This record gives sequence, structure tokens and C-alpha cells, in this order.
Amino acid sequence: MNLHQFKFVHEAARRNLNLTETAKALHTSQPGISKAILELEEELGVDIFVRHGKRLKRVTEPGLQVLKSIEVILRELGNLKRIGEEYALQDAGTLSIATTHTQARYVLPEPVAALRKKYPKVAVSLHQGTPEQVAQMVLDEVADIGLATESLNDFSELVTLPCYEWQHVAVMPASHPLASAPRLTLEQLAAEPLISYHPSFTGRRRIDMAFAQRGLKPNVVLDAIDADVIKTYTRLGLGIGLVAEMAVKDDPTMNAPGSDVVSRPVGHLFGPNVARLAFKRGAYMRQFVLAFAELLSDRLTRALIMQAISSQPGQTTSVDYGL
Repeated sequence: MNLHQFKFVHEAARRNLNLTETAKALHTSQPGISKAILELEEELGVDIFVRHGKRLKRVTEPGLQVLKSIEVILRELGNLKRIGEEYALQDAGTLSIATTHTQARYVLPEPVAALRKKYPKVAVSLHQGTPEQVAQMVLDEVADIGLATESLNDFSELVTLPCYEWQHVAVMPASHPLASAPRLTLEQLAAEPLISYHPSFTGRRRIDMAFAQRGLKPNVVLDAIDADVIKTYTRLGLGIGLVAEMAVKDDPTMNAPGSDVVSRPVGHLFGPNVARLAFKRGAYMRQFVLAFAELLSDRLTRALIMQAISSQPGQTTSVDYGL
């Protein structure tokens, strides 16, 4: 047995058993991959894959167990490489962050700038996507950490820690009748055309749930993944925008004297949301990754993160009780 065989089996599983794509990804030949997998199966005495001719059709029951062991071996190999890099380059490298547009645009700029000041030899790479894509990028080790509100808790191989709370606000033209209402209600919003996030983004589930529990059907005329897009269409009069409060906090065009658009709190209607930071369970954390997490939230410490990463699925860390 050797690492090449493990990598071939692992990559074939990741590529939906497509050996052509596997060969391209690993810069080798398809016959070479097939031969290496067969040799590993002979050594183990079990079939990892069910075949139809030369094509792989599915993973066998023992193959599933083999894949789990291979994933552990490859993860530990990656950890060894990172340990070497850590001691060779204590303060240099690349921090890869997977996140959504809202987090990248409104939350990350200050902590990223602070990290660059503290670690000038560390480059930062931002990977933006849906919450599900964020989770997958961390699992695939494309990113060191992930930051999002939805979906991260759905993956048992991820460790997620609460980072900060936030609420929604309603954005509307300053001339709108609801702009001066003392306290907005769900009934008032349900009677208006609404513009909000795509269903998989930025707390949209809570919005839909709040209306449904009241027996109301919101008139969402446009959804988007970008708060700036939502605010733009609100300015055009298409409807009332429902966005994360981070998107209006430092907006100089919002709520200032003479502004054409204002925001109103609606946290009492939709409740608080929790943005969570995700790490791959068992992954080795470089010092500047831990430093960035501490810059991102004062709730997070190196000791707490290391405790969480080494925990088993289902265990709760002390930070979870803080939100």
C-alpha cells in the first residue's frame, strides 16, 4: 500500500467515480489510476468499488469503511505538512477564508486588515459562495475556515462556533408611510411588496418562518444574495428591503439628514441570527488562523477553538452557551 493508491481512491470518490475527471485532477493517466486501485483492492482483499466493465458504478460497503480510513490518513498527512510549514514559516503563508457576500463585504474588512498588520507576510484569499458551498470548501480544505449564518451546523465533520449575533432591518424610501410608523408589524410588511435575500442566504429562513407562523404570505417580488442589490432596488421603489443590519450600519447614504432611504429595526419580528465560524474537525490550525479567529470575535480564544476541533461530533463547547 502507498499514498498514491490512497489519493487515487479518495479523488475517484470525490469525482463521482469518474476516472477521466480523476486523472485530469491528479495529472496522471486513467489506466494508471485503474491499475493502482485494483492493486490496493488485491492487497486489502476486498472490492472498494462495484464495476461495470472498466467503469466504476458505486462504492461497496467495505469500500465505505476503506474510504473513511483513507480520509483520516490523508488529513493527518496534510496536518504533518502544515506542522512543517508552521515551524519553517512561523508568520507567513496564506489564510483562505470561505464566506458569503454579506460577511465578506461588511464583516471581514476590519479583522482582515488587523491580521495583515499583525502578520504582514500572510496573504488572505477570500472564496465567496452559498452557505453550502462555504461548508464544502472547508471540508475539501480549499479554505482554512468558513463564516456564514446558515447550513454550517448541518455537517458533522465541521466544528462550528458562534461568532456574533445580528438582526434584520427593513429598508424603505424616507417618504414611505411605514418610515414613520412607531413599530413595524408582520401584517404591515405582508401588505407591501418585499425585496430580500435568496432563500438559502442571510437569515431568509427566519423571515419565511415568522410569516408562516402568523399565517401570512409575504409578497417577495425580488430576491438576491447581495444587500447592496436589495438596497438599490429599494431606492427604485420596487418594495421594502429586508437586509442584515451590518449592511446599513456604516452606509453614509442611509438614515442621514436628507437621505432618500431609511432603515427600521425588525429584529422583534424575525429574531436574532447567529453567524458561525467553521473549521474542519481534526484539522491542524496554524497560528495566524487562530489569531484571525480571535480578531473576528472576542468570544473566541485559541484554547476554546482547539478544544472544539478536538471534540467528537455532538459535543458542545462552552462558547455555545454564550448565545
